[in-house]
Amino acid sequence: MSQKVLLNATEVKIALHRLACQLIENHDTFNNTALIGIQPRGVYLAERLKEILEKEYKLKNVQLGYLDITFYRDDFRRGDKTLEANKTSIDFTVEDKNIVFIDDVLYTGRSIRSALTAIQSFGRPLEIELLTLIDRRFSRHLPIQPDYRGRQVDAIGDEKVRVCWREQDGEDAVYLVNS
Repeated sequence: MSQKVLLNATEVKIALHRLACQLIENHDTFNNTALIGIQPRGVYLAERLKEILEKEYKLKNVQLGYLDITFYRDDFRRGDKTLEANKTSIDFTVEDKNIVFIDDVLYTGRSIRSALTAIQSFGRPLEIELLTLIDRRFSRHLPIQPDYRGRQVDAIGDEKVRVCWREQDGEDAVYLVNS
């Protein structure tokens, strides 16, 4: 197995700041906008963005929630692998609010489709946008595209994108892994 560095820690930091600036351009003070990290790995990206928005750009009270999509996945009962549920934590109303879904990698689009279904249990948002750190653009099964992307990657065949977060993996980096 070989791997190539797509983003090192400095490049991840730059991408996060650029994504935060794009969010500010479109959502200004975040008065009617909330960030929702898609479990499990979108939460690290969402937490980092919230921290940047509040500490670096002095925004007040950026709302952040976590959405578990396990039971909304179309592969929930397929295969031998047992899926483990994560925690959903949305302590604000999504009704008539601008929601930004946040996930680390956009691959087939199936996770986002699941998130679109899952969020309906919490109300009807005014608008939903998608932010991803990595967009694997040639791998889509569904017509879903990000509104904000850190980097676009052309991974083919059995190549995988692995996003590492300091909080979970001990480093900030993105790798392209060949099996």
